[in-house]
Amino acid sequence: MKRKSFISNILMLIFLFASMSVFSQAPNIPLEDFFRNPEKSSYQISPDGKYFSFTAPYEGRMNIFVQKVGDNTPVRLTSETERDIAGYFWGNNNRILFLKDTGGDENFQLYGVNADGSNLLPLTAFEKVRTTIIDDLPEIESEVIIGLNKRNPQVFDPYRLNIETGELTMLAENPGNIQGWMTDHDGKLRIAIALDGVNQSLLYRDKESDPFRTLITTSFKESISPYYFTPDNQKLYATSNIGRDKEAVVIFDPQTAKEVEVLYENDTYDLSGISYSRKYKRLQAASYQAHEGAKRHFFDKDLKAVFDKVTAKVSGRPISVSSQNKDEDMLIIRTYNDKTPGGYYLYDVKKDELTHIADIYPWIDENNMAEMNCVKYTTRDGLTIEGYLTLPKGYTLETAKNLPVVVNPHGGPWARDSWGFNPEVQFLANKGYAVFQMNFRGSTGFGKKFWEISFKQWGKTMQDDITDGVEWLKKKGIADPAKIAIYGGSYGGYATLAGLTFTPDLYACGIDYVGVSNLFTFLNTIPPYWKPMLDMMHEMVGDPIADKELLESASPVFHVDKIKAPLFVAQGANDPRVNKDESDQMVEALKKRGVETQYMVKDNEGHGFHNEENRFDFYRAMESFLSAHIGK
Repeated sequence: MKRKSFISNILMLIFLFASMSVFSQAPNIPLEDFFRNPEKSSYQISPDGKYFSFTAPYEGRMNIFVQKVGDNTPVRLTSETERDIAGYFWGNNNRILFLKDTGGDENFQLYGVNADGSNLLPLTAFEKVRTTIIDDLPEIESEVIIGLNKRNPQVFDPYRLNIETGELTMLAENPGNIQGWMTDHDGKLRIAIALDGVNQSLLYRDKESDPFRTLITTSFKESISPYYFTPDNQKLYATSNIGRDKEAVVIFDPQTAKEVEVLYENDTYDLSGISYSRKYKRLQAASYQAHEGAKRHFFDKDLKAVFDKVTAKVSGRPISVSSQNKDEDMLIIRTYNDKTPGGYYLYDVKKDELTHIADIYPWIDENNMAEMNCVKYTTRDGLTIEGYLTLPKGYTLETAKNLPVVVNPHGGPWARDSWGFNPEVQFLANKGYAVFQMNFRGSTGFGKKFWEISFKQWGKTMQDDITDGVEWLKKKGIADPAKIAIYGGSYGGYATLAGLTFTPDLYACGIDYVGVSNLFTFLNTIPPYWKPMLDMMHEMVGDPIADKELLESASPVFHVDKIKAPLFVAQGANDPRVNKDESDQMVEALKKRGVETQYMVKDNEGHGFHNEENRFDFYRAMESFLSAHIGK
């Protein structure tokens, strides 16, 4: 008996320790650790490989720093205190160009500064004008090609810009239908993409002095997207879905206006990009987003060897190349996974040496982060939807039962969720919530048909896909039916409002972050440079006249009488995409009905909150709101 009792006690202890291991929870991590500015981020290397640059906080804003390779003393180049630098790149070995806007208005202006911090110049500081980068012209040190909607706010004219003096030379006058421009390997502007109503055309010229001629015209649903000229500047490397469901990498001949070779296509996913070696003048890889993360098909065995070597050095973690020098023998490598945004490394290709530079969030311990599970479910009409379910640490798909859930549809809507680190998701999981993301119909990367079946389906079958995913969670016993919230930004904010409106008994509460409430006013308040795409948007969302009944039925603001659940709305006052009136309408209508509504407006923000202190305010309010309505 004693021996049996002893063995029973041992078995009980083993079970208890096993249970502790399975259900061990992460420590309660401060909200600020998820949403504070990175310690260092956005690393790039100079063309000569002697310096690397990065962004880091200065007085609460992300600014640009430069550091000599092998040195430990960085030099700060910018002193922005109103808003983060929106983006930057090396113009040459001595000069860095950067973009910034005002209060989130997305009218980006281009500035130049020397690598030692001197000669800071506004290059395109025009009021209410947006700057786009067409080509950084790596072979021409003193120039870049940019687009400006200075002459006409609806379209962008291409300019050659001297980055030392600011001298601008217009290369062509946009006739009103050009949506994109592309140069050859000599920096000559030879490709244009035109949009006329719902038809898209590829335009071409043999040299800059020639007029553009139309090569091919298709519906916007089928298109060819050129990336690079072939090394001889005669043909095009492009992705195309013309005559097929998935985007494939092809060679296109402008002289015959025909696709001459298919280089790679994937049966399941669209290709999202291709890379080209300027030094060796060859195509390197095609990339795509699979369910379990980013994937590549290599054309270049040398690049594949680099990826294999570096991946082995970082214990098999996913990697990407963030930047490279002109000789392509010094690379900035980024690591990541679903539990960490990772860090940056300097890789010497010739020496096969990998040197750690910095971690993005060094205060985040990935051992305390939750796993992002890849899941699939079937909709009521038979579609397979790929999604992600992140459970609080300690739970598995088998052990998760009756959890409070935050349903998190993505924005776009013609975008997608992908596997990887997401601070919002990890924050919510750390607070005890399961987080459910899904690539509903219309999400990009899954082929033409999957995209097209979302047209004019806002609040309809697109919303059904979200609802069916929630019902799937309930059926599996993972979700507590009484504790399900829905939260999203932009289109995800619209989906939140639609969820509370059209399935009022499904959700306990909702959080709408810069979301659309009225499809009529949304289509009437788009930025001026979206106006040439309005016919296309009418075909994708709905025409305010021809589809009046459809848009009324799909606009949550007209159906507030159905909403029961409490709502938290957050909005940037300067949002150029989803006008503040979208949120004002909804909040006013709900308050008139006495529905519990919390409203946060930030006067110095646009489409989403970028300033650190505003992020803190938003997520503190979110934490309190969710705690009150779906508990933990």
